[in-house]
Amino acid sequence: MNMSPHDAAPSAAPPAGPLSGLLVIDLSRVLAGPYCTMVLADLGARVIKVERPGSGDDARQIGPFQDGKSAYFTSINRGKESIALDLKAPEDRETLLKLLSRADILVENYRPGTMRKLGLGWEVLQERFPRLIYAAASGFGHTGPDSGKAAYDMVVQAMGGIMSVTGHPGGPPTRVGTSIGDITAGLFTAIGIVSAVHDRARTGKGCFVDVAMLDGQIAILENAIARYAVSGEAPGPLGARHPSITPFAAYECQDAHIVIAAGNDGLFRAMCGALGLDELAEDARFASNERRSDHAEELATLMETQLGKRPAAHWLAELEAAGVPCGPLQNVAQALAHPQVRARNMAITTAFEDGTPLMAAGNPIKMSGFDDPATRAKAPALDEHRSAILADFGIT
Repeated sequence: MNMSPHDAAPSAAPPAGPLSGLLVIDLSRVLAGPYCTMVLADLGARVIKVERPGSGDDARQIGPFQDGKSAYFTSINRGKESIALDLKAPEDRETLLKLLSRADILVENYRPGTMRKLGLGWEVLQERFPRLIYAAASGFGHTGPDSGKAAYDMVVQAMGGIMSVTGHPGGPPTRVGTSIGDITAGLFTAIGIVSAVHDRARTGKGCFVDVAMLDGQIAILENAIARYAVSGEAPGPLGARHPSITPFAAYECQDAHIVIAAGNDGLFRAMCGALGLDELAEDARFASNERRSDHAEELATLMETQLGKRPAAHWLAELEAAGVPCGPLQNVAQALAHPQVRARNMAITTAFEDGTPLMAAGNPIKMSGFDDPATRAKAPALDEHRSAILADFGIT
């Protein structure tokens, strides 16, 4: 598939999927909540996005922009409907309640307590709509001493420990290069929602899904927590190297870096053969993964001395032929153009609200029995679907 960011605009119809028939009322904005509802929409749910009158979702004002429209907003709000409601106004609040009367799921990412002040907290909505699944994504969750505090992705990356293990030893604090605090929370919220839908099928009752961005950062620390639990010492950054598997890092060739991930003794021996370094497989310093990790810098020096003699493409071909996991170090443009990425439909076309096409990331969840279209419905203009939504719900 040879798609460019300027291909024809996609059709308006969202794809059918395993969540078809579910109605999501989306009160969220910026990233964590909208990322969650994007996943739900990609899987077939109908998502009605409720936005502030006048300005809408804050993400509409976040770049990059094309002809004054936010590509940031567009990429994560594709396939949704928009209606503008002022939740402080009684008439608009009543309209929201009428939408919720038919909804399966409510998603919001306000600071805890905000919905309660509006008379729309979980306790109130649970009593009125017992089958409603209420999902709240917030910085710190709805319990604990920091629950009322505001947070952005950068805050939870810093507090959650992930920045302390990112970057190079002795370097300045380094943010992960994508908004992993928001995105992780969005994914965990989507998992919580799907779990709640399953539970409701058994019990007939909705539930409250409470996901904190900070919790999500702790949840994905995996090896770092294991190392701390065993050693009692907080781990630090290691650059591109894995902390406990060696060789498992980025290595410099004659013209570029490549990644080699020889995760066991057999792969290490295969790697040594592919690189013409059979003697390393017999070296006592590298006899086991534990020994290799203890001598990781010495091993890297020996490997890079050999790798520096030939171009990256040569070594990748040798390693792949030997069955050693490896890959080129690609930038975003190279990654999006990679044949495997294209074959998996991970570079799709959506569109700005005016129909101008935009390249975006595809849905990584591939399921038998459901299409994975190469085009996705456009993002909505603010309040674009008001008339159709009000008519559909019989609201006058």
